[in-house]
Amino acid sequence: MRHDSAPRTTHRPGGPRFQGEGTMSDSAPDFCHLHVHSHFSLLDGACRVEDLAKHAAADGQKAIALTDHGNLFGAIPFYKACKKEGIKPLLGIEAYVAQDSRLKKSNKEDNRTHHLTLIAKDLEGWHNLIKLSSLAYKEGFYYKPRMDKELLSKYGKGLVALSGCLGGEVNGYLMRDDIEGAIASAKLHEEILGKDNFFLEIMNNGYEAQCGVIPKMRKVADATGLRLAITQDIHYIQPQDNKAQDILICIGTGRTVGDEKRFRMDDLKLYFRTRQQMLDLFPKDRDALEVTGEIADRCDVELDFDTYHLPVFRPESGETPDEMFDRLCDEGARRLYGEITPEVRERIEYEKGIIRQLGFVSYFLITWDFIRFSIDNGIPVGPGRGSAAGSIVAYCLNITQLDPLKYNLLFERFLNAERISMPDIDIDFCRDKRELVIDYVRNKYGEENVSQIITFGTMASRGVIRDVGRAMEVPLSEVDSIAKKVPNGPGASLRKALETDSELQEIRKANEMNQALFDIGVRLEGFCRHSSTHAAGVVIADKPLDQLIPLCKNGDDIVTQWQMSDLEDVGMLKVDFLGLKTLTILDEAEALVKEQHGVVIDWDAIGLEDPKTYDLLQRYDTLGVFQLESEGMRELLARLKPDCFEDIIAVLALYRPGPLKSGMVDMYVDRKHGRQKVEYPHESIASILEDTYGVIVYQEQVMLTAHEMAGFTLNQADKLRKAMGKKKPEVMHEFRKLFVDGAVERGLKAKLADEVFTTMEFFAGYGFNKSHSAAYALLTYRTAYLKANYPTEFLCALLTCDIGLTDKVKEFSSEAMRLGIDVLPPSVNRSRTKFTVEHVQENGEDRSCIRYGLGAIKGLGSKATDALVAEREKKGEYTDLPNLTQRWDPKLANKSAYETLIKSGALDDSKWSRRAMLEALEDLLREASSVHKDRAKGQSLLFAAPIAAGSEHEVREIPATPEWEESERLLAEKEALGFYLSGHPFEKRGSFYARLARIDSKKLGQLMQAGQAPDQIVIAGMITGARSLMIKSGRNAGQRMAKFRLEDLEGSLGCTVFSKSYQTAREFIIDDEIVFVNGRIDKQSDELAILVDEVVLAERYVRQNVDAFVLVLDPDLHDKSKLVEARDLLRKYPGAHRIIFDVPGPDHARYRLLADGEFRVRLDDALIDELGELLGPEALSFTRV
Repeated sequence: MRHDSAPRTTHRPGGPRFQGEGTMSDSAPDFCHLHVHSHFSLLDGACRVEDLAKHAAADGQKAIALTDHGNLFGAIPFYKACKKEGIKPLLGIEAYVAQDSRLKKSNKEDNRTHHLTLIAKDLEGWHNLIKLSSLAYKEGFYYKPRMDKELLSKYGKGLVALSGCLGGEVNGYLMRDDIEGAIASAKLHEEILGKDNFFLEIMNNGYEAQCGVIPKMRKVADATGLRLAITQDIHYIQPQDNKAQDILICIGTGRTVGDEKRFRMDDLKLYFRTRQQMLDLFPKDRDALEVTGEIADRCDVELDFDTYHLPVFRPESGETPDEMFDRLCDEGARRLYGEITPEVRERIEYEKGIIRQLGFVSYFLITWDFIRFSIDNGIPVGPGRGSAAGSIVAYCLNITQLDPLKYNLLFERFLNAERISMPDIDIDFCRDKRELVIDYVRNKYGEENVSQIITFGTMASRGVIRDVGRAMEVPLSEVDSIAKKVPNGPGASLRKALETDSELQEIRKANEMNQALFDIGVRLEGFCRHSSTHAAGVVIADKPLDQLIPLCKNGDDIVTQWQMSDLEDVGMLKVDFLGLKTLTILDEAEALVKEQHGVVIDWDAIGLEDPKTYDLLQRYDTLGVFQLESEGMRELLARLKPDCFEDIIAVLALYRPGPLKSGMVDMYVDRKHGRQKVEYPHESIASILEDTYGVIVYQEQVMLTAHEMAGFTLNQADKLRKAMGKKKPEVMHEFRKLFVDGAVERGLKAKLADEVFTTMEFFAGYGFNKSHSAAYALLTYRTAYLKANYPTEFLCALLTCDIGLTDKVKEFSSEAMRLGIDVLPPSVNRSRTKFTVEHVQENGEDRSCIRYGLGAIKGLGSKATDALVAEREKKGEYTDLPNLTQRWDPKLANKSAYETLIKSGALDDSKWSRRAMLEALEDLLREASSVHKDRAKGQSLLFAAPIAAGSEHEVREIPATPEWEESERLLAEKEALGFYLSGHPFEKRGSFYARLARIDSKKLGQLMQAGQAPDQIVIAGMITGARSLMIKSGRNAGQRMAKFRLEDLEGSLGCTVFSKSYQTAREFIIDDEIVFVNGRIDKQSDELAILVDEVVLAERYVRQNVDAFVLVLDPDLHDKSKLVEARDLLRKYPGAHRIIFDVPGPDHARYRLLADGEFRVRLDDALIDELGELLGPEALSFTRV
């Protein structure tokens, strides 16, 4: 009940307002919430830690606890949120406690699992809580992480405990009317935890059983002398959040709201009650309410965010870490520079001094050591990434592969003596061998000191709609349709999309179900959904990790309970062992080059000036080239035309929204090509900006400018760089004054210095880290080099490394064929699991082709294909399908595996038709099963005649079963491979459509080059790479558009469909759809592209624009039997279009004869395909409407 007449406390400006029963009052008790769940109680708690802290502070509570279910996942963000709000964080957990032993399984009858609320009183208690939580996962996990009384006895010091909710052990006895058992349990807990450290917890939030338990709990308190403490069991903030939390429970339990037997909590009151509301709920229990305040007063845990917990590297050579560090730096410098110049020596000594001063020598040696292990064991390592590439020490230790002196890279961008923070050296490794490096680190520093890092999958913009829709029983097709319209990926927000996307706004308003779907989706967006293992992060400590941080289990893996950023906060050494696919591609391609050409790729010897590489980049032929694959990047390459390595570095830095929108890119391109004069803000910084034509592209240039013009130390300049990125006016004002004053001291006029600072400020907002760009530019160059010089091997490597991604396999197969490299179909006798390079003879010449890998066939795992290849290499080629069924391991290959293999064309060498093989498959598998069973029993060895190598039986007669129609064969092939490889439906009608459209992509390209392309065109083709986008700015902001490529028999072109045309065209913009496109040449594009006005399905366009169907006959090609087949075909498709025969006459003349009326036909794709196959594509023509 609301007491509107009750006096109210002043509401804190900007703080949250409370809803629900009661109001805040000056007489409110000294109460603190001690039983609280956040969204880190996965799929149960429905509130953020920041909101909990804000609401507690707004209510005048001096403290609040976080007691998530069985974990400490949210402890660090909760602690920081409370400190920000000026209240005390109480760090706790709602523990799962096995009644007898954590080492035994639990069930309702034996070794029950109970709840217990634990809160750390002091640092000893906090470390014990960490230990308890870790051991509950490591030793007691059975559905839930369970501790037991043995562990509580060992690690209970420094903890306060409350008896818990209805799931607590004491409450369990009370619900069974066992008062004596409850008293005994309470006394045992007090004995374990110590006097005044165990409290009897009562709450009243809607459970019927609570009404009976509360008076009984009072009796336990009287009998034991233990004090009562009132809690609330918070699961969400406001009363109306109960619906969202109910959906969260449904998602977590896999149930729907309509399931009457599901677990539900929506009729409970688990929201954040104010102090006054708690008093209204328990008006006679003020003392029990204020016990919570007393408990809060007794708790005082200050977390240490200033101490690093770095392991000490112990050299096996007997040297000290400092001695080894000096030696390795010196050896590396001599290897890289030969003669060590004063400049090199000064830079090395300066960096070493800072590294020593900050205590990071062991960190560098640890990194050096696992990179050394990787290189020694043939595991590809990246050339560096991030700001670490700015360190000459990292270069000398082989941690990076780029000379920072040559490219003006700054150490202070990486490690700043005035900004003490852990250095961040992230290392890229070959994707397929990364685990070997992690295993090495784990073995070297000890399993207990090394762990991978947890990460949380969140309910992201599109995913939350799917999750909520399933729980609400919205039809799957509707949920799927809506979800596809929601932006996805990093930075995407459902809330923001609903504010800007008019289509989503209309969908939301359509009905009450949609309204609820979006409302709950917005409430739950961003909540943690599940935990998993971070793809790259590993933490390494100087002692067992569970003495410092909590650990948990993810499957069989032990991982940290805290995310990467939380680990950094508490001073843990975190290393990112990143698996970079590009390194795997390079490794695979280099191996193929060595295998095919006998050439060992030596990147140092190759250098960075290869003409073929820059020619490829200037042609923007960069599909598959690291970082340069996107359409936008290729457009930038077309404009910039890189001709040196510095240009590649710049391209990677410039292709970002800021530089593109700000005009920086235009300025750079125009100055590079002489269309704009190169100007510098001041001649003193010309050398700093020379490589970028006077444009400030990199953050390092901002730092060097401040250093050169205003006398900033590079450490100060790094602070300026950071400030410019954050754009805080008051901070910028201070730096502007320092810059101008410093410049004036060095002889510049104040006005000029102020103008230069303004210029720096503009560009710095978009500046990029040159160290990272330069390091990754090496990988860009290397992949471009391989594509330019060894295209077959490079594309083969690309296909292998993306073997499980159908879209990529299709894309790279098309690219190979575009470059004149044949992709040979899969074959059980030629293919391996991976894609391979194969040589064929054509017109007396040797041509290298790519053989399709068996691993890319859908539904075939690598174990199955490896076994198939191993059997072939051991006993010889497979003669036919019966032979394969009797030799391929039946434990790895089931019926569907054979079906997929047949449909893919991998058994075409046997000369059986695919149709015949599928029809015979079941009988052959039954027969083969007996053979395998006999072989397993050894009967074939004891009683059968010896089997000739290469064949398990005599070759069978090839069945006469005819092959499928081509269209059926191609569809089955697409089902197996994911795309059309041996042919395409467009092939038969492509030339017919091109004649009808009057143009194809090749002719259009030629006309464009000659400056003769028409403004408006119609062109036919097949849609690929279709994607829908939301317009983010301009008058059509919030509306949708689309992009796709249109492929015909001659090539492809880019297509853009803006919002107006998209409304009518969107249902046809689907991959593999064959269409006619009406549009205008995109004159702003640097590649062949059109702006689409209309998209029409091909079949419909043909019917609308063709008056009569013309068959161009040639006596040399079309004999009587073919004409009879053509007549029969025409009769199969009766319709309204006339038929005209174009036939030869005397003196090379041709005549057109109108067919009898009975031969009017319906023009559709099937007729065109069948006639094209029968008479040839060139025999099909038309007259226009």
